[in-house]
Amino acid sequence: MAAYEHLTVEARGEHTWVTLDRPERRNALSWGMLRDLRKALTEVAGSPATGIVLAANGPVFSTGHDFADVLAADTDEVRELLELCTEVMRLVQTVPQVVVARVHALAVAAGCQLVASCDLAVAAESAGFALPGGKGGWFCHTPAVAVARSIGRKRLMEMALTGDVTDARTAADWGLVNRAVPDAELDAAVGDLLTRATRGSRASKALGKQALYAQLDRPEADAYEIACEVMADSSQSPAAREGIASFLEKRKPRWPE
Repeated sequence: MAAYEHLTVEARGEHTWVTLDRPERRNALSWGMLRDLRKALTEVAGSPATGIVLAANGPVFSTGHDFADVLAADTDEVRELLELCTEVMRLVQTVPQVVVARVHALAVAAGCQLVASCDLAVAAESAGFALPGGKGGWFCHTPAVAVARSIGRKRLMEMALTGDVTDARTAADWGLVNRAVPDAELDAAVGDLLTRATRGSRASKALGKQALYAQLDRPEADAYEIACEVMADSSQSPAAREGIASFLEKRKPRWPE
């Protein structure tokens, strides 16, 4: 496997672990992280692996987009970032392997989107999920696309409009993850689910996965196109700039009138 700056890739038997590994940046989906993810997923897609575990190191699974990237970008650059992120999310679903998210901690915004984009997901009971743009200045337009396809409209509206953290048990009840387990049982639960999900013909499984997404996600490309445009444009709004700046400066936001 190639070396990566922002993540690690490790073969473990028939499965490959792709682990976000920038804990000092809370595994934010920066330009570098997204490019590494695209490269790693593409590499593993062509390998003999039957399954992929998408994990993370550190106290947070992922905080989503790196606000430092966004604040330094103009509309076109933010659009390019969102398009790269969308490419990675869709790549998770187009690789022939079964992809299981191992969520040990908080998954926020595009981090929550990444979990929702995986084929399967197992969360530790201490994990949480949020689309925090609803209580900030930059709404979670693109993360909502993937989350909506897991939990339905009313629950999506609650997450997106309140911005509150949804606990792991509730996330399991809503369908955002397959199950929530005690923290000490997370690895065993991930291994059990992935082993069961990858048994049988590898070629048949790959085709089955492809066909499932073809029928389930027919409207998704249009939804992402709209969400990318709105999110890129809104990144330049006074509310978005203030919300991002206040986050980076660790102060309370001063919302514009």
